[in-house]
Amino acid sequence: MIRWLDVLIEGDPHPRRFDTPEGVRQYLLRVERLPEEAVAALLAQGEVGPPMARRAYRLRPLVPA
Repeated sequence: MIRWLDVLIEGDPHPRRFDTPEGVRQYLLRVERLPEEAVAALLAQGEVGPPMARRAYRLRPLVPA
């Protein structure tokens, strides 16, 4: 069973969905261009924002209905 992860980005109503933490990491580094420290904080704590990142990011597991 896949445990989906949603990344919610401040100002964007649509979450980005990933099937692994490594997928989240690669997206944030390459597309969002976050520094490694911000990505590590998001994966460890579930959220990160200024001053470490330019916008607020939240990570949450998708809970099936």
